[in-house]
Amino acid sequence: MKLLATDPRWWDRIFNFEDYGQLLGLVQNSLLAAAVLGVVGGVLGVFVMQRDMAFAVHGVAELSFAGAAGALLVGVSVVTGSLIGSLAAALAIGLLGAKARDRNSAIGVLMPFGLGLGILFLALYPGRASSKFGLLTGQIISVDGPQLGTLITISVIALTILLVIWRPLLFDSLDPDVAAARGVRSNAMSVLFMLALGLVVAVAIQIVGALLVLALLVTPAASALRVSASPVLVPLLSAAFGVLAAVGGILLALGGALPISPYITTISFLTYLACRAIGYTRDRTQQRGAMVGATTLRSQT
Repeated sequence: MKLLATDPRWWDRIFNFEDYGQLLGLVQNSLLAAAVLGVVGGVLGVFVMQRDMAFAVHGVAELSFAGAAGALLVGVSVVTGSLIGSLAAALAIGLLGAKARDRNSAIGVLMPFGLGLGILFLALYPGRASSKFGLLTGQIISVDGPQLGTLITISVIALTILLVIWRPLLFDSLDPDVAAARGVRSNAMSVLFMLALGLVVAVAIQIVGALLVLALLVTPAASALRVSASPVLVPLLSAAFGVLAAVGGILLALGGALPISPYITTISFLTYLACRAIGYTRDRTQQRGAMVGATTLRSQT
């Protein structure tokens, strides 16, 4: 900390917009990719929160990281490796984790295995250190034209799955016992949802990295649920918060020399704090209104 404080250039590493206009032209694909991921991740994150599966996101991300690291080692597409690892984890969790207890146990087994495997692959990889680091924390200029097309295609597939099963998935997420009594196949909903989750996690690795994918798949939805309970407004707010964090993080990171992840996670966290404050103020106002109403009613009687 002392060295950082005495270095007059430390602020430039965080914010430096001297050549911002020229740099902005280099990240058009990344900005579009971030916007797409913000929308899809925000909508998907609502069901992650409702089904209490934030832990599952991290588990899928670890296997996705292992697949991406393995692909980097053998010289094939990192997106392909990430997809293989992510979908394998999603299927395992979806099939083995119909119940919360079983699901958490499966994730607890998969996470250290995936992380250890990924670290092994990275240790064996002889290439640039930045490529290794990017899998964990994300990269700004990492999305070219073909990758952008792949990312959009995969995101559309995941969103389509989600829209097709939206009503039964929402029913199963909010009241699984009643949903099962009404004929909703909980296991099928779990597997399909995990497949959509696995697809989104796999492509999110390119932007925010494996360790911080929660910033796009959990925090925006958690923020939205703090300010609303509307089944329509919550997904819209969550998607908006996701776009704000992803796109805003890239725009800020572009002016500094730090990885993109601190900017995205900071925006997500500040949004969450603001939503908590709004929700707390609203709840306090409602409680006071209810107390005043009760007092008035007693005085009248």
